[in-house]
Amino acid sequence: MSVKEQKDFDVNAASLKEIRAFAREVLSKVPELESTTDDVVLALAEAAQNVVKHAYNGHPTTDQMRVEICYENKVLTLELLDKGDPAVPENIKPRKLDEIRPGGLGTFFIGQIMDEIVFKTSRKNWINHLVLTKRY
Repeated sequence: MSVKEQKDFDVNAASLKEIRAFAREVLSKVPELESTTDDVVLALAEAAQNVVKHAYNGHPTTDQMRVEICYENKVLTLELLDKGDPAVPENIKPRKLDEIRPGGLGTFFIGQIMDEIVFKTSRKNWINHLVLTKRY
């Protein structure tokens, strides 16, 4: 079974709920993803939150971010595209787990849940292109 869907969302914290609902809806079409749906939705939501928080520094914008979800040949890819400040992949790393404070664990969770995290620059009309991959 394969599925491929995409949807654009406003770049703001309020859209995170919509992104999670969209992901759940798409993933529910593939029964074999059921056991990992909650984790995958968490990874996508954390990545989307990072777009709002870091690519746009929390500033209001009329920009949209695109979420693309594809499952084919036992490989799930979640793609997140935006027009915010360019990401610098080598600067993106989780904080140390022994630092007891709120926040900063999104990239840790994404890394634990997904098999591969790749930043691309190849998509025309987009600045940031994050590809999260999970193999089944």
